[in-house]
Amino acid sequence: MPQSVPELILERERKALDRWGKGDPGGFLAITAPDVTYFDPFQPTRIDGLPALKALYATIRGKIKIEHDEILDPRVQLYGDAAVLSYRFISHGSEGTIRWNCTEVYQCMGGEWSIVHSHWSFAPAPPATPEPQP
Repeated sequence: MPQSVPELILERERKALDRWGKGDPGGFLAITAPDVTYFDPFQPTRIDGLPALKALYATIRGKIKIEHDEILDPRVQLYGDAAVLSYRFISHGSEGTIRWNCTEVYQCMGGEWSIVHSHWSFAPAPPATPEPQP
């Protein structure tokens, strides 16, 4: 049975995240368009273009290790040849536990879905659960 577009996009993202967690950002580079734009909270400005993103990722290659992670509430919204994937992501690894919000804009070009815009930001921790009162 053929995959739906949302399933395909989630699979591409999951495979890229799996490689990322092993210190290999190449999974994302392989599914990123040449004219990508990229935001993350560690960068002071937007990154423009695949060459600039490759240069950034070269500085962190092999340094990130994620023992396990969670994709929460993924949603893919389709708009013709574009799709917006948004999800919450929790990574547990070399940098501790980090909660993220992620938005990826994919575009279908030549039959392949590629990331044309990526935005990562920190997400707040969930509120503490109040202790039960006796």
